[in-house]
Amino acid sequence: MQLAPSLHRIGNDVVAVYLVDTPQGVTVIDAGLAGQWKEFTAELTAMGRSVDDVRGVMLTHGDSDHIGFAERLRRDHGVPVFVHEADAARARGEVSTKPEWGHMKVGATVGFLWYALRKNGMRTTPLAEVVAVHDGDVLDLPGAPRVIGMPGHSPGSIAIHVPAVDAVFVGDALTTRHVLTGERGPQPAPFTDDPREAIESLQRLVGLGATWVLPGHGTPWKGGVDEAVREVTQAASASGS
Repeated sequence: MQLAPSLHRIGNDVVAVYLVDTPQGVTVIDAGLAGQWKEFTAELTAMGRSVDDVRGVMLTHGDSDHIGFAERLRRDHGVPVFVHEADAARARGEVSTKPEWGHMKVGATVGFLWYALRKNGMRTTPLAEVVAVHDGDVLDLPGAPRVIGMPGHSPGSIAIHVPAVDAVFVGDALTTRHVLTGERGPQPAPFTDDPREAIESLQRLVGLGATWVLPGHGTPWKGGVDEAVREVTQAASASGS
């Protein structure tokens, strides 16, 4: 679906993938679940594009529900996949993670797991090769995306600021729909390696001026990045995170 001119989303509030469309081609932000490939190609067609127009995939981090069809794009279509150096091994499947699940509600958790199962989330193909990026890098990709280091959810979590579409893509630095409880609104994301560091990293987004805050899970937020950070910080304080 089109969120705004040059800005598209596939998936839903459970797992989302974003596309930045410019005259220079398409940048994909995260690659969701492997089974979202058909939605991805259908959206490209609706945009008047094809896989041949994709210039790169940027991963906000290396978790399995963000790398879904990235290796397919890299292997079959020669599309480079970019990830922070600190999450490169994670994206290649060389590091096993044991996240804490924390508070859950049965309905929301079952819904998340069922969606992931239907979309081949249990059969994710790790990346064979990645291109490492670092905090402050501005990539030569459509939209000129800038990397903002956001350690906490994982060591190499990043936000991706694309001024051309007035958006910052935050991956799991925050969420607007908690996949394990169903609670909505800006809040800390589950499965976070270091919750305290994740909240501290959010301050790096303050002052960007972006209207759109686009998480990997949850409703797109159009209330401005500063307000999103304020609400997540408040929610974390209230929960003791």
